[in-house]
Amino acid sequence: MLSKKSKYAIHSLVYLAKNQDRGPILISEIAETQKIPKKFLEAILLDLRNAGMLNSKKGKGGGYYLIKSPTEVNLADVVRLFEGAIALLPCVTHRFYESCDECEDEISCGIRDVFMQIRNETVEILKRSTLEDIINREKKLKLFI
Repeated sequence: MLSKKSKYAIHSLVYLAKNQDRGPILISEIAETQKIPKKFLEAILLDLRNAGMLNSKKGKGGGYYLIKSPTEVNLADVVRLFEGAIALLPCVTHRFYESCDECEDEISCGIRDVFMQIRNETVEILKRSTLEDIINREKKLKLFI
């Protein structure tokens, strides 16, 4: 399950992508429209800025804005930033690998093989799911309402 931090980050990024033609967006506007506590949002946006997805401008006309195209920001990067590994077992992660204490032979472990497949498919879906893709999905889904 995704943490609130990850969910709020995704909602904020999608909002910024939808409004990128307006320039920098104030934290208070993002917080209000996306129903995110402002103090919590400040930390999230700072993490996204430090990760190179956003930038900020101070002063009049200031706020946060995307520095990458909505086609370049994918959910895998966002989830990894806030959640760490995208895997259900530590033995199937790339960046956060740990062997399982109870495993006798990792290479022939059927359990590991299943969870490796789940991780691989999950990562591929998240990599393909960009901010632009999310916006397009929302538009498509609204047609069916």
